[in-house]
Formats: sequence, C-alpha cells, structure tokens
Amino acid sequence: MNSFGRVQHVLSVLVMALVGVIIGLAIVPSYLFFDWMTATTDGQDRVIEVVVTCISLGLGYIIWGVSLIVICGVLGGMFRIRKPEGRYPLRSFITIQWAFSLVFHRVAQMFLKQVVPSFLANLYYRMMGAKIGKGVQLNSENINDASMLIFGDGVVVGGGATINGHLVESGEIVLAPVRVGNGALIGGGSIVQPGCTIGDGAVIGSRAVVPKWTDVPSGEVWAGIPARFIKNVGE
Repeated sequence: MNSFGRVQHVLSVLVMALVGVIIGLAIVPSYLFFDWMTATTDGQDRVIEVVVTCISLGLGYIIWGVSLIVICGVLGGMFRIRKPEGRYPLRSFITIQWAFSLVFHRVAQMFLKQVVPSFLANLYYRMMGAKIGKGVQLNSENINDASMLIFGDGVVVGGGATINGHLVESGEIVLAPVRVGNGALIGGGSIVQPGCTIGDGAVIGSRAVVPKWTDVPSGEVWAGIPARFIKNVGE
C-alpha cells in the first residue's frame, strides 16, 4: 500500500468519527431546548406533560436540523476548494480538501431536503461557497461542489436536480464551474455535469442530462438524454 493509500484509510476513519461529532454538536441546542421545555411540566397533569414532551421532540428535531445545516455550512465553507478551474492529480491535497467538503455536504443532506427551497437553503449554499443572485429558488439538496457554482438572478432549480462542479477521469480530479444565467430554469430530476454554461432564460427539461462542458444558449429549451436543443422559449 502506498503512502497516499494509507493516508486515505486513516482519514476515512477520522471522517467517520468527525461525522459523529458533528451530529452530536447539532444535538446540543436541541437537547437543551427539550430539557428546558420538559422541566416546565414538573408537577403538571399527565396529559400536559405528554403534549409538551411530544411538541418538544418535534421542535427539537427542527432545531437539530437547522443547527446541522449551519455547522456543516461553516465547516464546508472552510474546506471549500479555492483553486481555479483545471485538472489536478487525484492523489493530492486538493482531492482530500474536496472530499472533506463533500462529507460536510452529505451530512447536511440529512436535513437539507426538508428546507429546500428556502432562505435557509440559499444561506447554506452561500456558506459552502456558491455565488447566488437575487430571487434564486434552489429546490434540491443535490447541488454539489457549491464553490464551483454560479447562479444568476431569478434562477430556479427544480426538485431533485443534480449539479456537479467536478469529475474524476484519467487519474485526475477536474474542477469545472457550472454557470447558470439569469432567469434560467433547470427542471426537476435533471443532471447538469461539470463545465456547463446555461444561458439567460434557458430551460433544461425535467430529467434531462446535460453532458460535461455543454453550452446551452440563452432562450433555448433543451431536453432528453443527452440533452439537445428542442425549441426556443416561447415557441
């Protein structure tokens, strides 16, 4: 086993422990809230005690989820890739940095799908490094590599859509930003691969797959697998 492989195995174990720590830290405010709420029912009627306990559990879940998103957003932002677009050796610090950022995103996904689209989801993606314009609706928890993504004003990303800003090929990790222009729509369940540019007002049909480094001109509708030009918007 080479040195990089050993480092990878050690980091994998550390990451599992780190995930547990993150989840535990997110539970702290939830536990404190639950403890405070249930303490107010001391000496109360049994029905009141049960109702307060159940409500506390429900609200505690929300507090845990929000805390989880914030913690992952902060940590993911710290580890976000700041390197420019390009190809880098797979066995490098860049890959380790990317992997940590991905881990934080995967942990956040445990609750993120409950709050998309919302200001909280947009805040999370901004914390992770995404550039997001005004009035953007991100209705997906599968927006990966946030630091490689640029969304113009009024962009809508449909539910379950996947956007990736990286790929691995020929022993390299390739960082390729995805740029989505003003007013563009990415349909639910679609996949946009690295290096794509979606023009202003363009529409990507539901469940379409846009291959890597594809330029979709402004005002066009693309759909299918692989995605191809269908018509102009408004026709």
